[in-house]
Amino acid sequence: MTTASRRLRRLAPLAAVVGAGALLLTGCGPASSGSSDSGKFTYFGQTENTTIIDTLTTLSEDQCAAEEKAAPLTADKSAGAQFDQKLQLLAGQDALSNMSMAAGTPSLMKQFIDADQVLNLSDELDELGLTDKILPAAASTIEALYGEDDMYSLPTEFNIEGFWYNKQLLADNGIEVPATWDDLVAAAETLHGAGVQPFAADGKDGWPITRLVGNYIARDIGPDALKAVADGDAKLTDDEYVKAADAVAELGKAGYFGDAVGSIDYNAAMNQFLTGQAAFFYMGSWALANFNDETQNTIGLDNIGYAPFPEVEGGKGSIDQVPANVGVPVMFAEKGFGENQKAWLDCIVSNYGDTVLNDSGVVSGFTIDNPPADLPETTQTVQQVIADAPSSILWFEALFNSKATSVSQTNGGGLASGSLSGADFMKLVQDANDEG
Repeated sequence: MTTASRRLRRLAPLAAVVGAGALLLTGCGPASSGSSDSGKFTYFGQTENTTIIDTLTTLSEDQCAAEEKAAPLTADKSAGAQFDQKLQLLAGQDALSNMSMAAGTPSLMKQFIDADQVLNLSDELDELGLTDKILPAAASTIEALYGEDDMYSLPTEFNIEGFWYNKQLLADNGIEVPATWDDLVAAAETLHGAGVQPFAADGKDGWPITRLVGNYIARDIGPDALKAVADGDAKLTDDEYVKAADAVAELGKAGYFGDAVGSIDYNAAMNQFLTGQAAFFYMGSWALANFNDETQNTIGLDNIGYAPFPEVEGGKGSIDQVPANVGVPVMFAEKGFGENQKAWLDCIVSNYGDTVLNDSGVVSGFTIDNPPADLPETTQTVQQVIADAPSSILWFEALFNSKATSVSQTNGGGLASGSLSGADFMKLVQDANDEG
């Protein structure tokens, strides 16, 4: 898509685009001096997330010292619970900071994009010769998240998801790493028969269960299957979609998630896996921090392996399409983006990935030039999977409205316990999506 064509489709002013739910404070001064001052480089983030600002501060004292001298880094923050609302207020005043954590709701980011509030980073990275600093899987995730052909945020994190497994438990029971869904079901049956809980899962929060539904859909129907639902070209209640929820519900009916899975929360599920009480644990790579903590991990880091979500036999998806998310992406405001801000963008893209990995152990969506020599094997595995992945797929609720997301995750535990059928689950979620 050309810059000209993007401009032509964005004729509506921000006040009209942001629309219902946005609290626009017209007539009030901007909450931040923001992006209009080219003598500063302003950043706005969530209070709870200190990694990004800490990394930016480190860069300002080292690799980005020249940029810091020309346009000093100035930071502001807001509590996560109010962050999207605060972004709406700033956008309504045309006062977004030069760089901000992106909106947590993809639909809100779309509004900013359509109103020409955020910078098309694809154009800028191309001009700077830095396009190859963004890993293909990370770029694919960002583009899919916002439904755009270009990048409008940077991946300060990049998390892949899959099945982590206890190597010893699989070996003791003669189980090979599952490559297909049928292999996974057979492995669960063998483990259950031997008195070993097959899966640790957070049924209380639901989303680790609904992730399985979404991934099955992508492997079976194809990577664009959930986009077809979002576009109104398919429904979750269609037979081929219900098949995925039924497959997960069958695991629940067989007891493969253990007893009372609906009362097991994130920390309890993590503990089950890291103390050897379950053989498989579907989770994102953010769990590496827990795996690397010897006080939590009693099975040993060397005993943990990673397996991609398996293929569905006869399906249109591919096992190398990695379930992923970009964690906490950052966006740049289009207003006030001058030479100083471009210099900061150049320096951040060139250096952020190495710095955040070395200082915080965070795997980002940037390429790495100088990895630490002592990275754990699990972290190296994640990096390799990310580097090799040609594309990624989004999680089940990524393109749903907020009500459907809540309904989905609230009822995920019902699938894991076997108390809710796949058809009933999908009807609940589709009805919520239809209501908007």
